[in-house]
Amino acid sequence: QVRLVESGGGLVQAGGSLRLSCVASGPTFSTYAMAWFLQAPGKEREFVARINWSGGSTDYADSVKGRFTISRENAKNTVYLQMNSLKPEDTAVYYCAAGRIWGLSDKVFPYWGQGTQVTVSS
Repeated sequence: QVRLVESGGGLVQAGGSLRLSCVASGPTFSTYAMAWFLQAPGKEREFVARINWSGGSTDYADSVKGRFTISRENAKNTVYLQMNSLKPEDTAVYYCAAGRIWGLSDKVFPYWGQGTQVTVSS
């Protein structure tokens, strides 16, 4: 079992930045691929970014490429999402997820955090 706790969300003006953090419980964090997803009101959950166990491989949704950066510190059991040049359309609840399958679908990630709200004002 892996327990995930996100933090770092908040209200920011368009063009601003936020850094989300996700801390995982347990000694096996470094064996998991990690990902961030978002869910806007009335919409389905969407993939944002993923990172492999070592941090050597990352992928991003087209909508965030060049603006968001995913990273991890295995020694701290933490994955980050640095979000720059934020837009109102980035407004959503952001979730981190952990899994051992290298995939893009939320279905391959069995462990989820409770989410953190990001609101970008225009």
